[in-house]
Amino acid sequence: MFWTEDVAAKCVGPQIINDSKTPSGRVHVGALRGVLIHDAIFRTLKEKGIEARYLFGVDDYDPLDEIPAGKGEHFEQFLGQPLCNVPPPDGSSASDMAEHYISEFFQVFEELGVKVEKYRMRDIYRGGKFNEAIDTILRAAPTVRRVYKEVSNSDRSETWFPFQTVCEKCGRIGTTEVFAYDGKEVSYRCRPDMVKWARGCGHEGKVSPFDGRGKLPWKLEWVAKWISFPVTIEGAGKDHSTKGGSRDVSAACLRAIFQKEPPLNVPYEFFLVGGAKMSSSKGIGASARDMANLLPPEILRFLMIRTKPNSPVNFDVHEEGIVKLFNEYDRFHDRTVTGKATADEAFVTRLAAPASIEGHEFNANFQLVTALIQLPHLDAVKEIEKRAGHALTASERAHLEARIRSAQVWVDGYATEEEKTRLQDTLPARASELTQAQCAFLHALADALPDTTSEDDALQSKIFEVARLTPIEQPLAFKALYRVILDKAAGPKAGNLLAFLDRAFLARRLRELPFDRVQFWKESAVTADELRAWHAKEAAKIASHEHHVNVEGTVFSSEYTFVLTDGKRVLRRVVTEGAPATEGVLA
Repeated sequence: MFWTEDVAAKCVGPQIINDSKTPSGRVHVGALRGVLIHDAIFRTLKEKGIEARYLFGVDDYDPLDEIPAGKGEHFEQFLGQPLCNVPPPDGSSASDMAEHYISEFFQVFEELGVKVEKYRMRDIYRGGKFNEAIDTILRAAPTVRRVYKEVSNSDRSETWFPFQTVCEKCGRIGTTEVFAYDGKEVSYRCRPDMVKWARGCGHEGKVSPFDGRGKLPWKLEWVAKWISFPVTIEGAGKDHSTKGGSRDVSAACLRAIFQKEPPLNVPYEFFLVGGAKMSSSKGIGASARDMANLLPPEILRFLMIRTKPNSPVNFDVHEEGIVKLFNEYDRFHDRTVTGKATADEAFVTRLAAPASIEGHEFNANFQLVTALIQLPHLDAVKEIEKRAGHALTASERAHLEARIRSAQVWVDGYATEEEKTRLQDTLPARASELTQAQCAFLHALADALPDTTSEDDALQSKIFEVARLTPIEQPLAFKALYRVILDKAAGPKAGNLLAFLDRAFLARRLRELPFDRVQFWKESAVTADELRAWHAKEAAKIASHEHHVNVEGTVFSSEYTFVLTDGKRVLRRVVTEGAPATEGVLA
């Protein structure tokens, strides 16, 4: 079973899934993993006929405790205040800081097909929905202190109460400390030294803890959500799910205070980009918005959910990594629409799709698309349709256009200069580094092109054949081709690339590097003993062979062209001086 089916198998009766985010800056892409893990569970429950709701909270009553990268001048004065009370950045039309940042995140939800019931903690607190839970938790303060000590070895003084008020004087919530509760009001002080990231004003007062005048610490806020909504499934990141961590503390408080079991946890590992954990406050990594611009919805969903939650996802934005990701999704998709997929492959393909995949049977190869958009003389859509062999459906056209957008974002913002595909107007200087055998291969390919059709597969097969008849190792042959055309060591599928290029231009470029014939022979030769050993090993695969001799001065190239039982031709060369190698080499 796919991992979401394992989760569904543990569920009995209606389910309420919960997730939330503190919008203290641009939401980083790592936060999407929890969102999409919960969404995949939600979809699976619905598919299994289990009644379910998916709630998503905006933790906008949390204090501003970190300043978004590059925004110090604007936000520093508001440190410690609830996020929903902090003005948005200059130029924003949002009502406050929290709405400014969460609105961008929710737009990504829409694009990814994530349907949630949104709630904001400002409304939960101010609407009195947590009043009962707050009263119960404050009355159980000694129990909370005991649980903190037993579970996480965290000491709290006898006067510590699990609540923070909004200071009546300075408006900060992150600097207040409650030290008494009489059943109606809490006594608090706004401490200048409460935290390192904000300075309290020193005010002391007494106020009701209800109807939005303060908030629970987030570990107890978790408890209040679980008991009030009530939540049955809520996963947590690796940093919260360790033994004695936040999740354990909250679960123990729930049991001790309310005698209830915590929601089903689905612990999940970090999402990494190039091995680095994301951090919105430090500006490390990509935002969710940036990643949604780079990857089409089905690819981003696939990336997040195909791996079991307890395994990290490390996304490589370089060419090899992003092409591999697209190719893996395409393989799953193609196997699904052709009925060849395993149950898990089909299931993850359905979960990855923001909408139905019906009517969408063709995916353009991403590496090919990135090459096409960098060849200005070509129409990418027309070239892809030519290779598809049919007019694209509306769904296929939409997917192609999404890939074109993604490819452009990748080329403009992520690709290194070496990864970009640029058709070279003149022979690149680094082409001089090619061996004589590589240059000879290029000439032979130029000679073979007039008799080869312009179809991608025919050109690809011809490249392999010419490499076998040069002979040269195939990787070296392709490197030579990419070097003289693109000034790169690799590139899009070579057959596709050659099909795009003008034949006259291609013939000129392939013949532009001269080569020394004798040196080429020597580079590509084997000894007589090596030839005999190869022939003995491959004898069962050889249908016939021909032998002829070329000569240059006193150097002789004895060339044996073998026709294999599968129809392929392979050349082996023995070079001698003074006299040619004879047919007896294979006797």
